Amino acid sequence: MPNPGRIALLALVSSLAFTQTACDVVPRQALRQSQLNAYALHQRNEILALERDGLNGGIQQMLVENQDLKHQVSKLDSNLKLANERLNNLASERGELQNRYVTLLKQVTDMPNPLSEEARRRFEELQKKYPNFEFDPMTGVSKFTGDILFDSGSAQLKGSAIPLLKEFASIMNAGEAKRLNVLVVGHTDDQDIVKAGTAQQHPTNWHLSTNRGNAVLTALSRNGIKEDRMGVSGYSKFQPVIANSDDKNRQKNRRVEIFVLAPDAVVAGWDKPGVTRQ
Repeated sequence: MPNPGRIALLALVSSLAFTQTACDVVPRQALRQSQLNAYALHQRNEILALERDGLNGGIQQMLVENQDLKHQVSKLDSNLKLANERLNNLASERGELQNRYVTLLKQVTDMPNPLSEEARRRFEELQKKYPNFEFDPMTGVSKFTGDILFDSGSAQLKGSAIPLLKEFASIMNAGEAKRLNVLVVGHTDDQDIVKAGTAQQHPTNWHLSTNRGNAVLTALSRNGIKEDRMGVSGYSKFQPVIANSDDKNRQKNRRVEIFVLAPDAVVAGWDKPGVTRQ
């Protein structure tokens, strides 16, 4: 029969062993969980640090790009101011030139007719022959009005215009008219250039008016008028003879005028051939 004392001793030893094992297991589990938590926190901190570094780098890059953008904007603003100043200067110069030419043409219009009686007679006959050719016997100014010389938007002389210009040159090359000079002036109506094909050759009405004047001058040169007797200019749409209120009026404003000038007439500083300004 078992000894009660021994049984009690074994029970006490077993109880102590169980207690010791239980106390050892609980701290180990807590320690492992703490280690896992610490490792996870460390990993999260590393990710946050990388994100922070990336964000700081992005901010620095944005600051650099912002400085570059400010520099470009400042440069563009400076260039824009310079361009506006140049445009204002050009507009002022063009206005001065416009006023000068208006004054000069008025002086030309007010000059006495330098043509001889024979030349005036021939020009009046030419006017009867070509209804769209106008001749002022008081001033000697000739006007090729309407579309007698050119199609709308064109600086190419019509075939029907060649005989008229040939007869005009013949008059200017006969008798005392040989000593006279010629100023060819082109004009347009108020319609801007819109057709792409036309704009390639004449981007603006300035180009169209001067190109038409050049075409007439060239035709007169081919028909014997010496080039040192001639000059050419263009007024675009800014010297209408009548308000551009309808197509009929616009046709009248599309014209080329020829001013016949005495040898001593001063127009835009016109000097005699061979004279050089100092």
